[in-house]
Amino acid sequence: MNRFFIFIFHCFFFCSFIYAQPEIQMPKVPVMRQLFHINIDEAQQKIIKINNPDDTVFTATPDSNKNLEITFILKLHINNLQASIELDTSLSENDKFISLRGVETLLKDFIYNYENKKIEGDLLGNLILSFEESIFIEKQHQSIIPIIDKMPYEIGSIILHNPLFQLNSDFKIASDRLILKLCKRQPDNILKILNVYPNVYFRDSVIKVIAYKNQEQLYNYASSSSEFGDSLRNSSEPLVSTISKLALKNSGRMFFPFLDLLYRGKLSYDTIQSAISDEHVYFKLLVKTQILYAERMQKGDTPIVYKAVEEKLRSKAIEIYIDEINALHDEKLDEVRFQSIDSLSPAELYYLCVLGEEEIYTSSYLGVYKRIFERMKVPKADSLLSLVHFDFYKKFIKMAASYNQLDDFLKRMDSASSDRIMRSFVTDLERKSTLEDAVDVADSYSSITNKKLRKLILNQIKQNALKDTSMSVRASVIYKILYTILLSMDSSKKVNLTNELGINPVFEMPTRLLRDSSGKIIIQQFFYGDEDGKHIFEAFLERFKKPNWKTIETKEWVEIKSITGKSVVIYANKPLDTDKDLDEAAQNNLINYLDSMHLSPTIVIHRGHSYYLKYTINQLPSSAKLILLGSCGGYQSLDKVLQICPDAQIISSKQVGTGAINQVMISLISEQLRQGKDLNWPTIWKTLTEIFDDTKSKDKFYDYIPPHKNLGAIFIIAFNRAMQFHN
Repeated sequence: MNRFFIFIFHCFFFCSFIYAQPEIQMPKVPVMRQLFHINIDEAQQKIIKINNPDDTVFTATPDSNKNLEITFILKLHINNLQASIELDTSLSENDKFISLRGVETLLKDFIYNYENKKIEGDLLGNLILSFEESIFIEKQHQSIIPIIDKMPYEIGSIILHNPLFQLNSDFKIASDRLILKLCKRQPDNILKILNVYPNVYFRDSVIKVIAYKNQEQLYNYASSSSEFGDSLRNSSEPLVSTISKLALKNSGRMFFPFLDLLYRGKLSYDTIQSAISDEHVYFKLLVKTQILYAERMQKGDTPIVYKAVEEKLRSKAIEIYIDEINALHDEKLDEVRFQSIDSLSPAELYYLCVLGEEEIYTSSYLGVYKRIFERMKVPKADSLLSLVHFDFYKKFIKMAASYNQLDDFLKRMDSASSDRIMRSFVTDLERKSTLEDAVDVADSYSSITNKKLRKLILNQIKQNALKDTSMSVRASVIYKILYTILLSMDSSKKVNLTNELGINPVFEMPTRLLRDSSGKIIIQQFFYGDEDGKHIFEAFLERFKKPNWKTIETKEWVEIKSITGKSVVIYANKPLDTDKDLDEAAQNNLINYLDSMHLSPTIVIHRGHSYYLKYTINQLPSSAKLILLGSCGGYQSLDKVLQICPDAQIISSKQVGTGAINQVMISLISEQLRQGKDLNWPTIWKTLTEIFDDTKSKDKFYDYIPPHKNLGAIFIIAFNRAMQFHN
């Protein structure tokens, strides 16, 4: 019920009952009923003092006048009810017992619900007046439904719980309508509500609606051994029946992604059952279904449980293929490493890429990408996208850019198609509820070196930002921030992102942001105990065997601290046996030690393969202001890092992270901090470029992205700041 109706209802009864109703004098109460009156009086006082033992008025709201009104009703109307019951000669002695118990129950139910935050205090007056009206209706042998219909759920539930009205002729219908009111208020919990109240009259009609909105929830309840589960399994509605049939199968979850096709009779149970017995055949059936669904969605027809196909396809892509290819990353022979995908078509390989983004290694991606076009009769990029009906095409373009394959991809189609696809790539970025597409554009732009393509993207984003003055605030913010960030990549435009976007500096990291209250800069490094990790750790220690640094070893970690200049302390866990989880224990113990000493790392460095990165991210301290992801493909994890450290600057590699590059970078940064210098990223990157330009590591170094060019991270930070301002 809306507040306007409550207000009108309150005013009507307040005028009619408060000022018009005189106080009824309490007659002498027989001893046998005195206890009821004592309990009622005590309940009244408990309500008045419920928020403060010194209160003389029930402080239900911030409005003192409103509180006086509610307290007046509580005292006058409850007292008059007590007196009326005792004076009513039409009531038998037993009826008076029942009636007084009803008043006591009313107050105690309110207290329970109020203390458990199930009812607001400002509804107490209406609750008491509704109770009085319900008593009048009950005495006239009329239906209680009108009271339940016009009152909020909280009042209706207390009224119907009262023993005085449970023999009303319409009690069951009124109860059902109260449950319907709850369902309308909590649409996401309808099935949960129906599971508790399975026999409401509207059950079947509601289930039919839910079947077309939330098949996942319905599946879960259809597999339960409850009365509600039985009603689902006995339903004659075709979709409910199909879902229930799957829920009863031992392998029902394997069938579930194909629900739409099963329901429409486009796919047989036998075909799916046969595919389940061979994981490769099952994967191919999932891809075929995903492409079919993508085609339908292109035409505006959204299949049932289309997300379930995507999720199952993602899990199977990783489980069957990507994990195996990744595990063979040290295998020198490609025919051995990629043998598991020999039978996959270009479309099937495409889905390995786009759905395995978070798990696939750089070398794994490059191997899969290469095979996509090798297996096409005519290796045209636009033909590939047409084959999958442009499903996840923005993700595919983003990944191609991240792994330096975008030029190759765009060259595989004519220029008109290339321009059209790239314009589409940077359009409709606001449609998703997440920032995924916008971040993908930002990340991709930093990897694009083609000046013509950069200009095309920049102009299209500018047009998008100006095209519609009626666009949402969110859409406007997305395009304006993107345009500003991408424009800043052109040094001739002299765009100051700090001033333009109101974010922390991105071209430098001031040491003032890194020091703790004692002036120390705390750095934490995560190492992992595989063979590579042990070698890298020894090289790391060797780098700091210099006059300006001192190393202190413990059983599980090392502490390296500056002994001249500014105070910089590096804590790094030892790379102990990974198979026995000893490195994990060392990391945990080091974190506990830092916490106990009130030391908050402001710089965090990940040293280890990409498959360890998720463990480092899970342990990131929110205090981190600068994060170095020194592993392959660390660039793919920006969003996860920024969820924990929303203002952090991030250094990461788009492809292969190497120990040689990481250690030089760490040494240079540490020395700058020891000397008390702010970290100026263009200057540091120029120095690093000079160091690696004539080495074998040159190409790998160019895949490292400094904070001022980490456009995806900058976009997320700027967007969050902008939306905070607009909210």
